[in-house]
Amino acid sequence: MTELESTPAETAKISLDQVFTLLEQQDSDQLRVLLEVIHPGQLADILEAMPPKKRVQLWMLVPESQEAETLSLLHDEVRNSLFNNMEPEEVVAAAEHMDANDLAYIFEEFPEHIRQSIEEKLPDEILEWLETNLSFEEGTAGRLMSQDVITVRNDVTLEVVLRYLQLHDELPDYTDGLMVIDRAGFYQGKLLLNKVLTHDKEMLVKDVMDTQQQPIPATDDEHAVTLFFEQFHLVSAAVVDENNRLIGRITMDDAMEILRAEADRTLLGRDGLDQEEDLFAPVISSAKRRTVWLGINLITAFLAAWVIGLFTDTLDKIVALAVLMPVVASMGGIAGSQTLTLTIRGLALDQITSGNRFWLARKEIFIGVLNGLLWAVVIALLAWLWFQNTGISLVIAAAIIINLVAAAASGIAIPLILQRMNIDPALSGAVILTTVTDVVGFMSFLGLATYFLL
Repeated sequence: MTELESTPAETAKISLDQVFTLLEQQDSDQLRVLLEVIHPGQLADILEAMPPKKRVQLWMLVPESQEAETLSLLHDEVRNSLFNNMEPEEVVAAAEHMDANDLAYIFEEFPEHIRQSIEEKLPDEILEWLETNLSFEEGTAGRLMSQDVITVRNDVTLEVVLRYLQLHDELPDYTDGLMVIDRAGFYQGKLLLNKVLTHDKEMLVKDVMDTQQQPIPATDDEHAVTLFFEQFHLVSAAVVDENNRLIGRITMDDAMEILRAEADRTLLGRDGLDQEEDLFAPVISSAKRRTVWLGINLITAFLAAWVIGLFTDTLDKIVALAVLMPVVASMGGIAGSQTLTLTIRGLALDQITSGNRFWLARKEIFIGVLNGLLWAVVIALLAWLWFQNTGISLVIAAAIIINLVAAAASGIAIPLILQRMNIDPALSGAVILTTVTDVVGFMSFLGLATYFLL
């Protein structure tokens, strides 16, 4: 087996190092051969893993047949960096060969003069699709939908449907059924392919189609789309306008892409990072993005430090308190994080409503009380074994109970408040929670110590 005949798993493992080596060796011929057989998705991953100069060198060798799909799969910053190194004619040529749905996804990223050039060269049906797609707001089902949908009328027989399908060289990906419309184009239901194959061919579509599968309104947001797919275990779903006229479809891979993007946004956003940020973006631009988040964290850190500063006299007299302070803060932080994560997940899945918030809050606070009592005993015992001081043991036990209850209440309240303010709780909830548990923990521990031990 030669290097280029390796299995997909082996290719995925060695391709990046192989490309780097060939670039260093300036072996353009071998690189062109390699780029001809690499899947566009894999090529996109390789480009994103390369420093800017190497990325441009490799892109210059990418065959035209690969350019369009590869560009559509890149993160925004990486794609724009390549656009900046391409002649306008090259960008227009690549856009011409893009799938209509991919082109709609990135069309607004092009400069105005590039968009005009692209529009002049596109067929009327593609332009009409672009106009329809871009008429919807970013982040809605209308922007997410594709035009790859096969429709049939509800008044034809299954035999006609089968003959119609045989006229197609291939079906669009994730086609588990055909969208049924009436003569005016209004959505009627979905005809599953297995019913086409297993039912009497003389039966009418309207007699066997699934009328229970509801379409997705084009104005629904992407999050609602993912919930719809998860709730009904769908492979594909129709998208309709405000008049219930069929205008496109969404497939499970689209829903999965939204989930991946949301996961990336949550994971990176908690630390002030941008999911679209280029791994090798310029130092200054990356530093600017992170500086704001560092500033926010600095404010919260100083707030906790200010609370500690209120009790400097107490800490001077009872040094053991300084040793035990991290225990109180850490226990509250972990307990609060558990409740926060549970609440954010419930909000994301629409499981938390005004009708059950009170019950969830009561449950989590009771859990905080029980865990507080349990770990208060354990920590008090350990503190006594360490310092042989009953007063300190009792104070830290009380502080643990207070902080764990406060953490549970905060873990519920913070996401609900942030959601009411249209702020994503997954991005900023953890920072606020940490501040609350630190402040409450230090205030209760040092305050009780000051009151009872001095």
